[in-house]
Amino acid sequence: MQHGKILLTATMLLSLNSLNAQANLYITGGGLGVYDSGINATWTRDANLLGSWEGAYQSTSYNNIVTAIINASSGVIHDTPNGFDPTGTYTLTAADFGSGGTVDWWAGLAFVNYLDTQHYAGSSQWALPSTPDTVPSYGYNQTDSQLGELFYNELGGTASNPIPSGPFSNVQSLAYWSGTEFTANPSLAPTPYLAWNFLSYNGFQDINFKNAQFSVWAVSPGSIAAVPEANIIYLFGTGLLGLLGLKRRGTIK
Repeated sequence: MQHGKILLTATMLLSLNSLNAQANLYITGGGLGVYDSGINATWTRDANLLGSWEGAYQSTSYNNIVTAIINASSGVIHDTPNGFDPTGTYTLTAADFGSGGTVDWWAGLAFVNYLDTQHYAGSSQWALPSTPDTVPSYGYNQTDSQLGELFYNELGGTASNPIPSGPFSNVQSLAYWSGTEFTANPSLAPTPYLAWNFLSYNGFQDINFKNAQFSVWAVSPGSIAAVPEANIIYLFGTGLLGLLGLKRRGTIK
């Protein structure tokens, strides 16, 4: 019996070490954010926040939100001059906002600007996730971007499979915009018509035209809370919890 207790204690300690290595997503910001220690940044806990707003408000009210988002960027987004906006000044309209929270690239930038003006979850440094603008960043198993790190390392996603939800709500299994323009290989398409994105339905880091409609997931540098509450730390491993459950039921002596 004593040997069983020693074995249980050793197993629990090993489980704790494993959890400490993997448990790097912490609910924070009054429950509105999730701190990601892998990139030292905080994601909105709602992975389709704009879509949630669209579903929560009647048409007229949501249209007012879209107007407020546009106004937060003074009605324009500045990017590298291209065929969509030859002067590098893109004028936002309601047509940049699709259904279900999807937006084109410019509206995605306007959305995070709006979050900044609202000091959402206590931060005014929201942005679209970043991606290194290099050709090797293209494809599966890319963890050099913030979304790639989240998908493969923090959430344990695998290539060709949809993104796990983890502690997040409303995770979209289609695609998310990156805030990074694509200029790495002009031979692929007339750039910078293109921007990076991440296909959350299969873990593929990709590029697409800026007028495509994808979801947006905002991220803010660092933690928006000084210390995460221990009782809401999200733990990937279930070994320790399972062992504790067996102990309570008397399975392990």
